Amino acid sequence: MDPSPLFAKAREYLPPDKLAIVEAAYAYACKAHDGQMRKSGAPFLEHPLQTAIALADLQLDAATLAAALLHDVPEDCNVPVSELEKQFGPDISKLVEGVTKLSKLAWKRDIAISSQETQAENLRKMLIAMAEDLRVVFIKLADRLHNMNTLQALPPDRRKAIAQETLEIYAPLAHRLGMWEIKWQLEDLSFRYLEPEQYHDIARMVAVRRSLREGFIDDAARVLRDEMVIAGIQGEVYGRPKHIYSIYNKIQKYAAIGRSFGDIHDLFALRVLVNTVPDCYKVLGIIHNTWHPMTDEFNDYIANRKDNGYQSLHTTVLTGDGGTTPLEIQIRTYEMHRMSEYGVAAHWRYKEGAKPDLHFEEKISWLRQLVDWQSSLDSEEFLTSVKEDFFSDQVFVYTPRGEIRPFPKGATPLDFAYRIHTDLGHRCIGAKVNGKLVHLNYELKNSDIVEIVVSKTEKAPSLDWINLDLGFVKTAHAKEKIRAWYKKQERTQNIERGRTILEKELKRHGIDVTNYEDLAKELDFDNADDFMAAVGYGGITPHQIAAKLASEPEVLPVIARPTAAPAKHKGSGIQVLGVGDLLTYLAQCCHPVPGDDIIGYITRSHGITVHRKTCINVINEEEQERLINVSWGDVEDVYPVNIQVEAFDRVGLLRDITTAVAEEKINITSVNTQYNDDVFTMFATIEIKNMAQLNHILNRLMGLRGVINATKAQPTRLNVSS
Repeated sequence: MDPSPLFAKAREYLPPDKLAIVEAAYAYACKAHDGQMRKSGAPFLEHPLQTAIALADLQLDAATLAAALLHDVPEDCNVPVSELEKQFGPDISKLVEGVTKLSKLAWKRDIAISSQETQAENLRKMLIAMAEDLRVVFIKLADRLHNMNTLQALPPDRRKAIAQETLEIYAPLAHRLGMWEIKWQLEDLSFRYLEPEQYHDIARMVAVRRSLREGFIDDAARVLRDEMVIAGIQGEVYGRPKHIYSIYNKIQKYAAIGRSFGDIHDLFALRVLVNTVPDCYKVLGIIHNTWHPMTDEFNDYIANRKDNGYQSLHTTVLTGDGGTTPLEIQIRTYEMHRMSEYGVAAHWRYKEGAKPDLHFEEKISWLRQLVDWQSSLDSEEFLTSVKEDFFSDQVFVYTPRGEIRPFPKGATPLDFAYRIHTDLGHRCIGAKVNGKLVHLNYELKNSDIVEIVVSKTEKAPSLDWINLDLGFVKTAHAKEKIRAWYKKQERTQNIERGRTILEKELKRHGIDVTNYEDLAKELDFDNADDFMAAVGYGGITPHQIAAKLASEPEVLPVIARPTAAPAKHKGSGIQVLGVGDLLTYLAQCCHPVPGDDIIGYITRSHGITVHRKTCINVINEEEQERLINVSWGDVEDVYPVNIQVEAFDRVGLLRDITTAVAEEKINITSVNTQYNDDVFTMFATIEIKNMAQLNHILNRLMGLRGVINATKAQPTRLNVSS
């Protein structure tokens, strides 16, 4: 293998004595891997060499480059780390050991690595390694980048599994570390293996329009350069093409609003690099004087730096003939550009003696927080919190004092309160956004000014706040603080509270459970008391209970109530003996929904009627030979379910109920109302996609003023063959 590209890149920024360390590491790796080959047929040494070259592109220190060259030596060449320490010292040997541990312990090569539990454990180990030395993860990211570039040598199922994990974990991690160059490459490579047809379709569409777009970008860049020269501002202006995966995401957004690929104008954008921050704002003024700005498309990430350290001005202007073509422009200093390309990896560029990065600890504070949390969350919660709290899009909001705080998109005033101080969250009784009172599940938006209204006395947080269906808190930080408060309460209180919550949930779904011990064991608890206590302090939520109950058979008592409208024909969603598109109907007597165990009944003239297996009519059916195995296929249709809502009567009640259902995009096919004294009862048939959606709407209805109860109504006994 030719190491000259690596040495040439390293020579640009490393002094001779440091370069000598890299050269020695290459020589050692070359000897250790002699004769070894990769699955692709290439010499094994190609992998560590390409990993080191990617890190040299980021101008990382000599120890990182040396460790990258040596990172496979212990595992694949049976060389102990202690031997590397003798040769290269403790700094390099610790980095190699860190990468080896990740490769050896975290990535389980004999199972599907895309499983949620495995992903969570992989990420836990990576975060711990990051906390000890971020350079370990820099090497791992570069290692993954080269593996993605050579993924073709693996079987298709392995390619897809690795690509999925890369897209969900590695690319967002590179983004969170501010390492843009690695991030976009990981995204495009993952997308190429996960959706090859869409990847190549987009690539072809972009290529067809490339010459036209490049001419447009060149003209705009020339106009802006001329204006900057007149203003005496030195800098560079050049076009920046968008990457395949980012175009795919934009196509998805456009499709949601009925627009097509042809409507996307910003496949290319302009980037402006200048020397100073004042020059950035001067160029912004020139741009807005030259073209018409789109006011809703401006973001100042210089004043409001992102969590990963990213800084730039983003604006979109209308250009071209008639001023109808949007053009996205980024403006930043050369220093900001270096940070946007290298992220926190740029910190190690200064280890050789130049000025330190004063914001380094601030940039990785989120990492310290994650490491603190990871031991207290189970795999599902941990993976969810990482993806939602740290790898998602962000909004930037202000405290009443003008301090800016970043939050994941979808965060609420309660998330804000708990991030400021735990006690502020516990005592929260309301919130003002931009001076106006809002609901506690209001979704924060960029530039909102948030003020929390607190109780003057101590107050317990509500367990409803961690109910996913109600949307009060979105961040793992807030959820953990609320659960922690309840965990501190007396065990007997938690058991009693949990029993109340559980009985309410069972009643809502019309389920009579007499043996709580069995249910506790189904949910991995040793006994019913532990289970009740966990429900009481929020360790397991009503949402999780409902999901479990939805997959279990339900024995339903028969009661009289208004009959529902006939079920709609759903021929495409049911598989009869593995075959779809046969004539099937959903039974009116038990109204099965996806998740229920079902069975088919062959009628005399109306095809197959689908029932729950626990339906009383099926159990009592005398002609058992007319029953046939059926299953849920790829169901996208809606299914009728009967619900019952009881509430104290008031003006506007029916309107509020129907509005809440409509806002969830759920259709009501029939309504029957009754009044008894001051209590209003509504029986309705709604069309849902699955049990999770049913649970969500029932929880929302329970939150309406005056509602006493909202439950799934019990079925009426009907004749099976009718």
